[in-house]
Amino acid sequence: GLENGTLCRMSEVISAELPHLSENIAILSGPSHAEEVARRLPTAVVAAAKIRRTAELVQDLFMNSSFRVYTNPDVIGVELGGALKNVIALATGIADGLGFGDNTRAALMTRGAVEIARLGTKMGAETLTFAGLAGIGDLIVTCNSMHSRNRRAGIALGQGVPLDEVLSSMGMVVEGVNTTKTAHQLSAKYAVPMPIAAEMYQILFEGKSPLDSVENLMGRSKTHELEEIATLFEKNW
Repeated sequence: GLENGTLCRMSEVISAELPHLSENIAILSGPSHAEEVARRLPTAVVAAAKIRRTAELVQDLFMNSSFRVYTNPDVIGVELGGALKNVIALATGIADGLGFGDNTRAALMTRGAVEIARLGTKMGAETLTFAGLAGIGDLIVTCNSMHSRNRRAGIALGQGVPLDEVLSSMGMVVEGVNTTKTAHQLSAKYAVPMPIAAEMYQILFEGKSPLDSVENLMGRSKTHELEEIATLFEKNW
């Protein structure tokens, strides 16, 4: 997750409170709904740490025949992927609640992945991390599974249930709500456009109609799919 107000990642919060342990912090993240892990269904995740041996220690502790653990030195990317995917899961849930189809969900997931990667890269993460388990992997499972609290909350919002009723009925924390606020602030801080996150902020905290947000997203000015690729080809395309 991301801390409200400070915009800090959880490893940064722990480091600030327990500085003597800062080099030994590891992050375990990826597509791993507890309901399936408990049933020993095949699952793969990633352990990230500044120190390689720390990541490998976590790998050794958790890895077994049904739970595969990879390692990654990109702590920032792994943390951001795990946190920001909840914003997109809320958005895809809303789309499902509105009665839209697979095309809509795929578009939100794909464009959401671009928003996450652009912000993450600006914050010091490696782009490729977002193509891995803590990025696209976690995004896929959270946006598609009914195990996902964020998706279920989004569906209810799309069906017109007020936010306070949604949150009280869930019985558990819907991480994407607070993370949407933090993502909105990070987008401004790092000057990274995040149109889906921006619309989610307006839906959750400013009372905007989800249908109006869909209209805004679909009516945005035409642009390249990936500016980074278009720039590479600009002389010959």
